[in-house]
Amino acid sequence: MIKKKKIKVVVAMSGGVDSAVAAALLKKQGYEVIGVFMQFWFPTGVIYGENRCCSLESFNLAKETADILGLKIHKLNFGRQFKEKIVDEFLSDYAQFQTPNPCVACNKFIKFDLLLKNVLTVFEADYLATGHYVIVKKTRKQENKKTKIQYNLLKAKDKNKDQSYFLYNLRQDQLKHLLFPLGKYRKEEVRQLAKKFKLPVANRADSQEICFVGHNHYDFLKRYLKLKPGKIVALKKSPSVQGGDEERWEVLGQHQGLPLYTIGQRSGLGLSGGPWYVASLNKNKNLLIVTQDQNKSKIFSKSLKCYKISWVSGEPKFPLKCQAQIRYRGQVEKCLVRKKNNILTVEFSKFQRAIAPGQSVVFYAGDEVLGGGVII
Repeated sequence: MIKKKKIKVVVAMSGGVDSAVAAALLKKQGYEVIGVFMQFWFPTGVIYGENRCCSLESFNLAKETADILGLKIHKLNFGRQFKEKIVDEFLSDYAQFQTPNPCVACNKFIKFDLLLKNVLTVFEADYLATGHYVIVKKTRKQENKKTKIQYNLLKAKDKNKDQSYFLYNLRQDQLKHLLFPLGKYRKEEVRQLAKKFKLPVANRADSQEICFVGHNHYDFLKRYLKLKPGKIVALKKSPSVQGGDEERWEVLGQHQGLPLYTIGQRSGLGLSGGPWYVASLNKNKNLLIVTQDQNKSKIFSKSLKCYKISWVSGEPKFPLKCQAQIRYRGQVEKCLVRKKNNILTVEFSKFQRAIAPGQSVVFYAGDEVLGGGVII
């Protein structure tokens, strides 16, 4: 009798609890599981948290986990590609007064492009699996009397840990080779499973920082960007000799370089008599414009434009009624989306606070991810 060949799955193991449990669950389900640990680019002299991915400590924990589960684990060095595609673009965006989301870019260019290609060709595996909290639903549709398989990307069961916002760039040809074992679990259940499997990372804290930036976001940007200090100003009205009010700029302090600030920011301004909020950036005059009344400024808006659009299951018809999210763990709001050329205009039903150019806007229909784009 011919023995049935096991389905081969490569699991991206970071040394954290999520990827460890993902590997353990797949091994228990009977897959042939192989671990990979990705090495990225990191600058020297930057202070990082103890749970940073790609550190020696993280690799040792991933290796210990793999040994307990009886898995082989391989190191993959993506340092050059990570530096070019993620770090350099991150700095370039900030230099152009954008607020980028490097986790979205890393998923798009590194994990689910570069790594996935290695999984399918070098390892000759059937699937790539990660510890992301998201669900892929496989459906069959009838088109022209033919059955078509479609993959839908859905929010995770644990809405507080859901990571679908970061994955809107996933395509159909990628989704058919992806497994997300944690999508139907809550975080506390994952930790309990880690203890049940006797994994060394059961109580390891989650990383809360951008992996290559370190504890101090400002220090990283100051190190790599050419910054020009300038004035922090607020618009002040005073009585005019002609009658009525005269508007003028009141200088409140000095900023350290416009790329360090984002719309709606409150902390780190170094101003007294607050609270003060960043209302806008005057690039031509190098002015950081602040306000105390965030309700009467550019901090709140009901519309945005976006580009670099990606649709998970095909482009929808426009105008599109759906919901949209403008930041990770942000509120999902009803909106109307229109398309002109390759630009989308999004009109919200309610005012949105601090819409930041460079961040992603992600479109949903209930729990399903439709797609998304980068805010202009």
